[in-house]
Amino acid sequence: MVEALVTAGATAVSVGVVYVMAAARVVKQYERGVVFRLGRLKSSVRGPGFTLIIPFVDRLRKVNMQIVTMPVPAQDGITRDNVTVRVDAVIYFKVVDASEAIVQVEDYRFAVSQMAQTSLRSIIGKSDLDDLLSNREKLNQGLELMIDSPAIGWGVQIDRVEIKDVSLPETMKRSMARQAEADRERRARVINADAELQASKKLSEAAKEMSDQPAALQLRLLQTVVAVAAEKNSTLVLPFPVELLRFLERAAPPQAATPPAVAQPPSGTGPAEAETRQD
Repeated sequence: MVEALVTAGATAVSVGVVYVMAAARVVKQYERGVVFRLGRLKSSVRGPGFTLIIPFVDRLRKVNMQIVTMPVPAQDGITRDNVTVRVDAVIYFKVVDASEAIVQVEDYRFAVSQMAQTSLRSIIGKSDLDDLLSNREKLNQGLELMIDSPAIGWGVQIDRVEIKDVSLPETMKRSMARQAEADRERRARVINADAELQASKKLSEAAKEMSDQPAALQLRLLQTVVAVAAEKNSTLVLPFPVELLRFLERAAPPQAATPPAVAQPPSGTGPAEAETRQD
């Protein structure tokens, strides 16, 4: 009798252990458990920790609630200004409703990936090349809105979408390089012309000041000579001061006026011939 009771107890314990092992499930902290009982969704979602289900009746599916980083494959497209580009992006999303993510869509990861690729091609066709290169923040917001609209019904929330790289044809790269070079050359010429204008104004003011003081011109000449003489490999030609010439002209004595020359008659002619010619 006792042996039968012991055997029955051991059998019951074994059955219980087998049942617990078959029914026991562990849900991790970043997961949520969705239970289907005979194919029907249970309204309660199992939280993290230890939980039990009915073996062969219930089916537990775990859903990861972490933020998923998914690269979007590079998409070829033509911009609104008819430039062929190749754009790739990255998308960050997470599941906010585990039940919706399992029931409403077959594979929410694949669905989000396809929607991201379609939206990326659409945003390329609606944008100009300058927007893709310099106004990415606005395009990221528009792309996020396009993906997030259908994803809400799947229990998925789009956190952020970033355009990573924009690949251009080699001909377009060379054209943009020439454009940038021409723009920089234009700005350099404008700056140089502005400097010339300012220098000419200052030189004009300096010339007016020097015209009032003639000695200032000589001092400036001497300064220039000193600056040129600092170069050992140059030949210095010193001009003769104009003021010294003027001083010498003023110091020279005035010359006496010479009487006008009297015309002499040609040789070989006498007075008679002269009188005859006068007649």
